[in-house]
Amino acid sequence: MDGKALAASIEEQLKIEVRRMQESGLRPSLATILVGEDPASRVYVKSKHRAAERVGIASKGFELPERVPEGELLALIDALNSDPSVNGILLQMPLPGHLREHRMIERIKPEKDVDGLTTANAGKLVHGVTDLVPCTPRGVMELLHHYGVPIRSARAVVINRSTLVGKPLHHLLLGEDATVTVCHSKSTDLPSMTRDADILVTAVGRRPGFIVTADMVKEGAAVIDVAMNRSDGKLVGDVDFEGVSKKAGYITPVLGGVGPMTVVMLMQNTLIAAGTQNRAVQQEMRQ
Repeated sequence: MDGKALAASIEEQLKIEVRRMQESGLRPSLATILVGEDPASRVYVKSKHRAAERVGIASKGFELPERVPEGELLALIDALNSDPSVNGILLQMPLPGHLREHRMIERIKPEKDVDGLTTANAGKLVHGVTDLVPCTPRGVMELLHHYGVPIRSARAVVINRSTLVGKPLHHLLLGEDATVTVCHSKSTDLPSMTRDADILVTAVGRRPGFIVTADMVKEGAAVIDVAMNRSDGKLVGDVDFEGVSKKAGYITPVLGGVGPMTVVMLMQNTLIAAGTQNRAVQQEMRQ
């Protein structure tokens, strides 16, 4: 499953939509906040700004020191919330340990929450009525749709229960009539569950020694590896790609798989947020 090629195709569609917005006087914009010096986070933020530039979205980057007080970060979020020129706010995770992630996320206005992580947007997702869905799960669903992987009545296993990936993906798959099992570090006899999966998504990442091998995968299954780690100087995921690729019907590579889809879904969410905010302004003007 070539996420890089699909993301490039979606970018072309987004460019057209951005041009339409600009012709109507609206310039979609994204603000990112990076706290600290985590090298991986810095790379991720740069990739998001490059993608924004490619599709024509204005982007602003804000960097704060590792030991920034909570009050200073909250003040920045408040300023971006009240800035009408900013449509989307992305707070890059993870945050340093002294910052309460949930409190920081909740400070973002739901209509500008392009990561889809506020409880307001998470709650809407449960009811199937939100447009701002977390980017990685949305990217996974786009891959499944693009490659024609049957979802209705499929057995789906998600090895992750985070608010960023596992929980929203559970609701997205369930919303399309899959039978979904969510596994985690306390799950027992994991292979017995993964062997029944028509769709297997894994996003464990940093659990030492964890790997999905061919004997854990159903013949012809769609296997999506969200994880990315560095081991012995090379990037690896959760899946033994060489072994599993001989058995799976579809499989994502570590590079060029889910990663590019996550970034392009952020761009899509930014356009959705810009459109929603613009319609709200127009409605206020008419009243």
